[in-house]
Amino acid sequence: MTFATHMDAALAQARAAAARGEVPVGAVVVGPQGVVASAGNRTLEHRDPTAHAEVLAIRAACAALGSERLVDHDLYVTLEPCPMCAAAISFARIRRLYYGASDPKSGGVAQGARVFSHPQCHHRPEVYDGIAGAEAEALLRAFFAARRGGDA
Repeated sequence: MTFATHMDAALAQARAAAARGEVPVGAVVVGPQGVVASAGNRTLEHRDPTAHAEVLAIRAACAALGSERLVDHDLYVTLEPCPMCAAAISFARIRRLYYGASDPKSGGVAQGARVFSHPQCHHRPEVYDGIAGAEAEALLRAFFAARRGGDA
């Protein structure tokens, strides 16, 4: 079986988020039927601190499938999920999490809270990091440099 990544679609969502002035993070939910949902950050647009790309993609996928669980579905996200998003991934029963750039400041998977390693975590997805990590990191770095008025 050949591994096919959907990180390009997540990166496209991240670029669209940046164009809206949002932190450039994108997420895509993929199941046996293919891409089910995709989203980019919309915290500013929705005036909602929970409107992270992962949460929006999970919500859209659950709505599309008519289920609160995404068993047999994978999530591709450009940045290591924060603790809130990691908890949502666990509650949705995502099978595999693929992410690009690590997030030493706010990550909740390999950094910080390490949500999936807690005994209270009821579901732990398989986790694969560094998928298109350099490109995701460059996108974030350029976004924040532009906001500071400097170079990437």
